[in-house]
Amino acid sequence: MGIISRFRLWILLFLLFFLSGEGFYLPGSYPHKYMVGDPLSVKVNSLTSIDTEIPFSYYSLPFCKPQEGIKDSAENLGELLMGDRIENSPYRFKMSTSESDILLCRTGPLSTQDFNLLKKRIDEMYQINLILDNLPAIRYTNKGDYVLRWTGYPVGIRAGDVYYVFNHLKFTVLVHKYEETNVAKVMGTGDASAAIPTLDKSGSGSPGWMVVGFEVVPCSFQHDSESIKNLKMYNKYPAKIQCDSTTVGMSIKENQPIVFTYEVSFVESDIKWPSRWDAYLKMEGAKVHWFSILNSLMVIAFLAGIVLVIFLRTVRRDLTRYEELDKEAQAQMNEELSGWKLVVADVFRAPSHPQLLCVMVGDGVQILGMAVVTILFAALGFMSPASRGTLITGMLFFYLVLGIAAGYAAVRIWKTIRCGDHSGWASVSWRVACFFPGIAFLILTVLNFLLWGSHSTGAIPISLFIVLLLLWFCISVPLTLVGGLLGSKAPHFEYPVRTNQIPREIPPQKYPSWLLVLGAGTLPFGTLFIELFFIMSSIWMGRVYYVFGFLFIVLILLVVVCAEVSLVLAYMHLCVEDWKWWWKSFFSSGSVAIYIFLYSVNYLVFDLKSLSGPVSATLYLGYSLLMVIAIMLATGTIGFISSFWFVHYLFSSVKLD
Repeated sequence: MGIISRFRLWILLFLLFFLSGEGFYLPGSYPHKYMVGDPLSVKVNSLTSIDTEIPFSYYSLPFCKPQEGIKDSAENLGELLMGDRIENSPYRFKMSTSESDILLCRTGPLSTQDFNLLKKRIDEMYQINLILDNLPAIRYTNKGDYVLRWTGYPVGIRAGDVYYVFNHLKFTVLVHKYEETNVAKVMGTGDASAAIPTLDKSGSGSPGWMVVGFEVVPCSFQHDSESIKNLKMYNKYPAKIQCDSTTVGMSIKENQPIVFTYEVSFVESDIKWPSRWDAYLKMEGAKVHWFSILNSLMVIAFLAGIVLVIFLRTVRRDLTRYEELDKEAQAQMNEELSGWKLVVADVFRAPSHPQLLCVMVGDGVQILGMAVVTILFAALGFMSPASRGTLITGMLFFYLVLGIAAGYAAVRIWKTIRCGDHSGWASVSWRVACFFPGIAFLILTVLNFLLWGSHSTGAIPISLFIVLLLLWFCISVPLTLVGGLLGSKAPHFEYPVRTNQIPREIPPQKYPSWLLVLGAGTLPFGTLFIELFFIMSSIWMGRVYYVFGFLFIVLILLVVVCAEVSLVLAYMHLCVEDWKWWWKSFFSSGSVAIYIFLYSVNYLVFDLKSLSGPVSATLYLGYSLLMVIAIMLATGTIGFISSFWFVHYLFSSVKLD
């Protein structure tokens, strides 16, 4: 479904919700009613591996192909950027019709190339991902007293020098009796569904079933390839197949064919349709996850509160002492001033490279706004894991739209630094529109060449590159220029004090100021390092991340801590007569990106031990670098804006001549 069509559908559902006075399903989550005997289509996604992090097409291996040919399913922009390639498969089910010993196909003799590729994919621990009615196939394994859940199943297994392929699949489809809602008809299946709500509450309609679970047990079974030479796809296999996942039998050999079979059983389940994703969202150590986040939030909030209280008391005491003096005492005190009051004539002196600072702040506003809006929508359920690719698509959409905010913020700060002169605003706007997207395109292009060289589905096609460039130059750039125009017409911030022509000499410092700036990033890092672990596990370990509510709380807390840290550092620099606070306020909170990058390297070394090959490591570090640059711009912007507001407020509260 196109973005425009989906947007129109959302509006329709929104209006009908208020007309009916009843709840409705979130977009992309409509139930599909199947009648007994209705066909169910199983789809295949890209082959994935936590060993290489490079996805490949399912049909890159010698597997059975559908009779009607390979067809791509409708995909959104987010799925393409994530490397998902959802295609039809030869597996065919009929609702509530259990079948066993079904022949899928007999491949031709394995060529040397296919034989070596199959062994390589088994060594690299690649997983096959199947989808039924938008539900990924889930596999359960027992490990002691624990039951482990996996999405997908491995291509095969190696025992000594012999490679075995899983060529028989035992499917279990959990179904639940259809419950009438205000959804009268659903057209399409799974992730390409569209619904037409109705206000009819009569509950009439023929009974049906909904798919609420999709489980798979892979087996390696030694077939007699000669006995099925004359059989066709979906014919009955001539012998009974015993599926035992604890033993292997089908070893792969060069110039030998492979026979693929399957069986499927339908089981009525008490799981209701809205709860069918619960099995995928259950994570081991969930209690530790919740309590760790809560503990982190409480500790960081407590520390930040103490810092803020001490900071406000110190500043208020200084202001109170000064304002209680009469004019003569103030004049005498001005001669004996110390600390931040001495830099009154230099505190608003233009920083070095002011245009670059404005550009980085503008991009930071855009990235921060995108993060806040996207996580908020995800927390409300509009970007659930059930809707593949919508999170990435939403991030891209919000980033493009918020270009107007980026241009406005950058140009208004530029105009303020130049004391009301808005000349050059177009140049600032252009640089805002090209700075971070240019860095992102450079990194993605380099990584894309690596993926192209590996023939991975994660490589962005040329056509998609052109689409992204068109979105950049036809939407983002014009909106940024519009925002810059609005910023040039908006009033600039008046400085409360005058700036001398000759800059004041900064006295030598006992410790380099950059040490404080670098150390300041530890406190913001403490607010998110626990959540960062789960996010990294979701991206690189194939787990499903779903606690967007907690992520939104952590984001808000991160904003508060970044603001407080930058305020404290700005005040400390002013107290030692260092008036060059502009860039330091930006990097004092932006330095959290350094610790995140170091954590990413630590995660690569200790948690992704199995990551193999220079290409995989380069991909990991490239995407991590892109992430930390975005975080640096966003957190740095928070620090700069809060410090600017504080310095402006501080010096507007006293009158120094």
